[in-house]
This record gives sequence, C-alpha cells and structure tokens, in this order.
Amino acid sequence: MSWMPNHGRPRLKFLETRRLLTLFLLGALIWSLTSVDWTGPLVHKGGVTAAARFLLALFPPDLSPEFLAIVLKASVQTVAFALAGISVALLIGFPLGIIASGTLLPSSSPLKTPLIVASRFLLAAIRSVHELVWAVLFVAAVGLSPLAAILALGLPYGGILGRVYAELLQDVPSEPLRALRAAGASPTRLLFYGYLPMAMPDLLGYTFYRFECAIRAAAIMSFVGIQGLGYQMQISLQDLLFNQVWTLLLFMVGIIVVVDMWSTRVRRSLAL
Repeated sequence: MSWMPNHGRPRLKFLETRRLLTLFLLGALIWSLTSVDWTGPLVHKGGVTAAARFLLALFPPDLSPEFLAIVLKASVQTVAFALAGISVALLIGFPLGIIASGTLLPSSSPLKTPLIVASRFLLAAIRSVHELVWAVLFVAAVGLSPLAAILALGLPYGGILGRVYAELLQDVPSEPLRALRAAGASPTRLLFYGYLPMAMPDLLGYTFYRFECAIRAAAIMSFVGIQGLGYQMQISLQDLLFNQVWTLLLFMVGIIVVVDMWSTRVRRSLAL
C-alpha cells in the first residue's frame, strides 16, 4: 500500500476522488456482469437471421412515390410536434434559467437566494421525470392526444434548458460586466446588454441540440396518439416491411443533419 505526503500528514493514494470513482465504476461493472445469466444463450436462435434480414433490407430502401409521400407527411408532423414541444420548453426554461442564474437581482436583494433555490429546485423536479413517464401521466389527464405529447416534451426539456441556461449565464466573462456596472447599468440592463449577448451563441447552440433531441423523442411518441415517423415505423415493423423502416430511419437522419447545419450557420452568423 502506497502512502503519499500531504502537508506532513500521510494519506492513502487510492482514496483520491478520481480513484474512488474508478473503483466504484469498476465494481458496478463487475456486479452487472455477475447479474447476467451466462448459462442460457445470449442471442436468440433466430436473432442473427432477423438482424441479417433487417440489414439487407437497406439495399434498397422503399423509395416508391406512394410511400415517400407518406414519409414526407410523417416527417413534417414529427418536426411540428418537436417544434411545439421545444417552444413550451423555452417558455419554461428561459425565464426560470435567468432566475436560477441569479443575474436578474442585485447581490444585496434578500430575494435573490430564495428565488435561486426555488427555481433550481423546480427545474430539477421537472427534468428528473423522463418524457415517456410525463407522457403516461398526461395521457391519463387529457387522453390520447397531441397535447399530451407536446406537454410531455415541454416539461422535462424546459427543466434541462433552464438548468443549462443558468450555468451558461453564470459563466459569462466578468470584465465586460464590471464595465457596465461601473457605468451605472441596472441588473436588467446587465442582463440584456451583458449576459445575454455574450452567452447567446452557446444558448442557441444548446437549444438547437435540444431541438434535435426533441425530434427524436417526438418520433417515439406514437403510443400517445400522435402521427409521425415513429407511428409509421411501428406500422412497418408490425408488417415486417424492413425496407420501409430504413426509409423512415434515413429521413430521420436527414432531418437531424439539416437541423445541425442550420445550427452551425446561425452560430457562425452571430460570431461575425
């Protein structure tokens, strides 16, 4: 066992934080491996054949005009639901993120700390529940409808956006802010002329990333009654039409690539 000096006092080298984390993760891996039933087959007997059928269906995917019309409509529906969900998330996350960052009130305000604590607790509460769980809850409340899916996306994504927005606002360089304070700027002017302009590229970049996540999440919300790519995938899988599934997957990849390119162009325009 190795000992290392620490200001004249010995300490165990393996008790460092990173080493403890490594030991914990290694122990979790070993425990998970021991939990697997190694006596039975790891792969279903027909699994390899089914996987081969699915992969070979890519050559070629279904590109018939009739099915492409269905896929285009489903793509528009998926993007529309994702856009509605991320809009709800912005309405929740942007104001709560500003409050949680503590930039809106001066340090001398007695309300600053309680508001920060309350907003961070609320953001943590709504993002701790997965969107699929929110979907089940909203289906019980409002029934199988697009509103259930939109709210199920908006609430947890609002919590995530607000948390990240607060951190990005707090990481803004302090030198320009000190200059604004010296000029007599109020906290509101500091927010709109200092914090937000400097944090805007990162705020937009993360928002676009979350929009990509919302598109993927909207595609699997078919079980709550919304149309889209996920609904069509479900139908094609039930009919074992794997070439149609590949077409839908390729369109999903194409949508994400377009959003990523859009995000890059927007952030570059802000940097000019």
